[in-house]
Amino acid sequence: MASNISSNSQLGYSSGSLTRAPSSPRTMFNTIMTVVAFICAVMAIIPLVAVLGYVIFQGFSSLNISIFTELPPPPLRKGGGFGNAILGTILMVGIAAAISIPIGVMAAIYLTEFSSGRTARTIRFATNVLSGVPSIIAGVFAYGILVLTFNKLGLGSYSALAGGAALSILMLPIILRTTDEALQLVSQDLRQAAVGIGATKFQTVSQVVLPAALPAIVTGSTLAIARASGETAPLIFTALFSPFWPDGLFKPTASLAVLVYNYAISPFKNWQSLAWAASLILVLLVLLTSIITRWATRQKA
Repeated sequence: MASNISSNSQLGYSSGSLTRAPSSPRTMFNTIMTVVAFICAVMAIIPLVAVLGYVIFQGFSSLNISIFTELPPPPLRKGGGFGNAILGTILMVGIAAAISIPIGVMAAIYLTEFSSGRTARTIRFATNVLSGVPSIIAGVFAYGILVLTFNKLGLGSYSALAGGAALSILMLPIILRTTDEALQLVSQDLRQAAVGIGATKFQTVSQVVLPAALPAIVTGSTLAIARASGETAPLIFTALFSPFWPDGLFKPTASLAVLVYNYAISPFKNWQSLAWAASLILVLLVLLTSIITRWATRQKA
């Protein structure tokens, strides 16, 4: 009995109890690490709150209804808006999503369900490399492949289609990786159960595996859309900018990110205020996309 009491005291347990004493080394270490983790979490949140707070403060002071309905004004005229940039951003991100989401999801299905080990490892490695490529490189690549080709074919040069293609290059690895990981997390028991009742491989993937992984797939697609919405460098090389409303896929098109870049560094106060308002609208568009996605996946579940 005495030896048990001695061992309990050495481990930090109080006599007659299974809980550790507050002064035990393990309890103190756990408390200290909890406090350190909390402080690190607060320090990580502070920059996010500071950036969002400053953008919201500056953006709301410049926000009005004409921003959504009018075109950018001349440098010295007050008022105006950037409705063309909002439509251009939605157009090019929509093109990028239409290209990258089907390709990324189908590639992930092939990796998880049909490919061999070596092929899957090679493609996953290439995807990881592509996800680390700077966005400006994607813009230069799209410029050399699409913009110059369109120019030679007489279809124009800078265009919304080239901008959407450049954004799809950035979205593709995100969608592929998140979908691949989501499919791998689906229990093998579900696949075996589907095969056990006579389902084919296609039926198992389409009716069992994909529905189970759908929330994670949609979340990954939302993250990709959020990243593409804020990219500037690829659009400077591919879509350029336009002070007019979008009127075709093969013409220069305005975007919120490029408008913020152009107007924020200008010496004109009215353009600077429009840049702050465009920054706020860009943040709100990303937030709205995330909210709609969460609601859709919850309704699906």
